[in-house]
Amino acid sequence: MVSKRSRNIKWDDEARLYFKQAIQYIKQESPQGALKVKQAVLAQISVLKTDAGIYEADKFKLENDGSYRALTVFSYRITYKVTNAEVLILRIRHTSQNPIVY
Repeated sequence: MVSKRSRNIKWDDEARLYFKQAIQYIKQESPQGALKVKQAVLAQISVLKTDAGIYEADKFKLENDGSYRALTVFSYRITYKVTNAEVLILRIRHTSQNPIVY
């Protein structure tokens, strides 16, 4: 069980880049839609600071001890790892992409 306590949020460089590219892609068709997706994703990630255990264990992580978790916002699956001090955003992928077992 993941305890409720304040943690820092850190982003993997690849996850940050993919998120930025996804927002830019959406923005081409709908600037308002891009803003809505960006705000929703960042709001859910912000919740992880104090309640990192709110989402389910990541089913694609082999031998997951429960520290790897995932959530979905709109059509984006966000995978993160919880440690005592931080929440590390590892991956953001559109749900239409094939999942990666890791």
